[in-house]
Amino acid sequence: MDIKENLMKKLNIKDEELGCSSGSEWFGNGEAISSFSPVDGKTIGKIKTGSKEDYEKIIRAAQDAFVKFRKIPAPKRGELVRQFGEKLRENKEELGTLVSYEMGKSYQEGLGEVQEMIDICDFAVGLSRQLHGLTMHSERPEHRMYEQYHPLGIVGVISAFNFPVAVWSWNVTLAWVCGNVTVWKPSEKTPLCSIICQRLISSVFKENNIPEGVSSLINGDYKIGELLSSDNRMPLVSATGSTIMGKKVAEKVGSRLGKTLLELGGNNAIIVTPDADLKMMLMGTVFGAVGTCGQRCTSTRRLIVHETVYDKVRSSLKEAYNQIKIGDPLNSENHVGPLIDKDAVKNYLDALNMIEEQGGSFLVPGGVLNGQEFESGCYVKPVIAEIHHSQKIVQEETFAPILYLIKYSGSVESAIEIQNEVKQGLSSAIMTNNLQDAECFLSHWGSDCGIANVNIGTSGAEIGGAFGGEKETGGGRESGSDAWKVYMRRQTNTINFSPELPLAQGIKFNL
Repeated sequence: MDIKENLMKKLNIKDEELGCSSGSEWFGNGEAISSFSPVDGKTIGKIKTGSKEDYEKIIRAAQDAFVKFRKIPAPKRGELVRQFGEKLRENKEELGTLVSYEMGKSYQEGLGEVQEMIDICDFAVGLSRQLHGLTMHSERPEHRMYEQYHPLGIVGVISAFNFPVAVWSWNVTLAWVCGNVTVWKPSEKTPLCSIICQRLISSVFKENNIPEGVSSLINGDYKIGELLSSDNRMPLVSATGSTIMGKKVAEKVGSRLGKTLLELGGNNAIIVTPDADLKMMLMGTVFGAVGTCGQRCTSTRRLIVHETVYDKVRSSLKEAYNQIKIGDPLNSENHVGPLIDKDAVKNYLDALNMIEEQGGSFLVPGGVLNGQEFESGCYVKPVIAEIHHSQKIVQEETFAPILYLIKYSGSVESAIEIQNEVKQGLSSAIMTNNLQDAECFLSHWGSDCGIANVNIGTSGAEIGGAFGGEKETGGGRESGSDAWKVYMRRQTNTINFSPELPLAQGIKFNL
């Protein structure tokens, strides 16, 4: 099955459209890159990247589009997002298949990612009628005060390979209903997914006579990200990826006093208390650790287990891992697909070596899988390692299916201390039927992560809640709740409807 050809045929996409776009116009004068599938190692397509001249063309179009787009009423902008959601529903199977094939996650996860896009569209449509400000009482007679929110302008979006379409949609749907225009720099490892998405939204805007440049796409390497980060015309840059990348983006944007929304590394833990439901623990842990082949920012990296149930947990995990099926992610019988590329495989193998060097032992050993079914060289075995929580490798994030099994004793606060000792602060969870332990975990002296769950795993957030983390995770919030406010500037207004001009704080200034 040629997935790319099927999609291109259904969406009427031509080869010359495999590049960069400002609206419905396609171009690309940079060096071509290839999209490789980690599923079978085959080249999916050649993609034209953007040059500096292409970047300038896109920014100019975005500036022109913003002047017009910001004047469209927010509910009308919401209607555009609703139509985009309908396009996604019509193409869910095809786009989900492409996500699975180009990135390597299971087909069900690919469909789930497109469903996230549909869900955020629905959320954004409702939001378009609820961009509320506040009213305040003035200390001065016959005065009124209120706050309102205005769009920022051009929002740059730098996305990662592991969620090649969903995280982009979290950003742009909210940015659009808020009145902004967007420029997307996707991962060079999953460029075709970005092209399909840009094609879908461009068709919506064209059908509604929306100015070219509201949604732009520029494929390329880190140099494009540097252009976005350094550009004073870009008031907000939203970047998803590694902590190393995020620090570089933050430095460049901060040097010009721009705004950033950063979603970076995670080193997520599940705490298992003595009275946890171990069946629930098993399901949440295994999916969290091996889903997307351990390449989620919310993947479960550490399992912190009380000594009284440690042996039971250890035994059940080993049995469960023996049942995991690894192979073609488009085969629904398989649980785990490949890592994204050979570099990821090297990082995985390096981590296994460091585990042994630092005194760890393998409850479930790893390795690279060989054979015709695994000819891409990107399929690896999920690993469980028993190791002390203080070891350096445990403090780092390895984007691979490696789970560290850690024993704790004493109260739940001992486990929370172990959880919080890492530099990252994205997602966390506790498995317990003890109300006091659950509330301690959720208290201000409990988990220091942006996400803290009780009796569910670390992976799999709903779009209704704000998504993001603390510490080296970056501090950003995307998706639900009031995350929309980051895409807007806040303005305080005071209206004097009296015949006098009294000053605040009772100051007298007589002329």
